[in-house]
Amino acid sequence: MKITIRILSVTLMLILAKADLSAQQVDTKPKKIETAEIAVKGVCGMCKKRIEKAALVKGVKLATWDKYKQTLKIIYQPAKVNPDQVCSAVVAVGHDAGALVAADSVYTKLPGCCQYRGDVEVH
Repeated sequence: MKITIRILSVTLMLILAKADLSAQQVDTKPKKIETAEIAVKGVCGMCKKRIEKAALVKGVKLATWDKYKQTLKIIYQPAKVNPDQVCSAVVAVGHDAGALVAADSVYTKLPGCCQYRGDVEVH
């Protein structure tokens, strides 16, 4: 009886050791993640939703816009996307981003409370 229990214990330990080694081999190449801050113009909560939604292109894991600092912080995978691509996506919805300026035709379609050009206060 003792021999049977020992054989089962050793077998179980070998199975668990093999499973542990297999799990470790899966994560041998971690994904590279970077952070960037981009200047993005806007004035309100509606702008925040629009900017953050536009910034979530493939490869961006998190996008947070601060209306008081006028900055968009992104956490992204550089193998899939770069900050310039995020700027282009934000400009396409009407917000100036980085060195890019939104086209007037897109900007004028923003709701009145979201139009940030001129002497407009953050609200």
